[in-house]
Amino acid sequence: MTHFLNTHKNNIRAVVGNAAAGAEAELIEALPKLEIAVSFSVGLDKVDLGKCKEKGIRVTNTPDVLTDDVADLAIGLTLAVLRRFCESDRYLRSGKWKRVDYKLTTKVSGIFINVSLVFAFVD
Repeated sequence: MTHFLNTHKNNIRAVVGNAAAGAEAELIEALPKLEIAVSFSVGLDKVDLGKCKEKGIRVTNTPDVLTDDVADLAIGLTLAVLRRFCESDRYLRSGKWKRVDYKLTTKVSGIFINVSLVFAFVD
């Protein structure tokens, strides 16, 4: 335990973490006045939920904060793959367009994309 925690452990009432650092059992045990563990990421992988429940410590996170952004990105990546944006960019920048025709890509219009399916895989 660091000097800071040793010095202030009786005054610390909240722990704020993310997907990289949170409230693991050792930290929870070291903070006798801990009341809440907060994660400003979607998941709670770094929070020992069992230990928090045992000690009566509230736990919270930020679910659904990025849901719309993840859906936007999934649609953008789908377009990039179907229309071969990266491959087309390389073709254009290489100068091949002067000598060789580029192959046709997959048509995207008329395709139905169910965003709720994207969420099912992301969550």
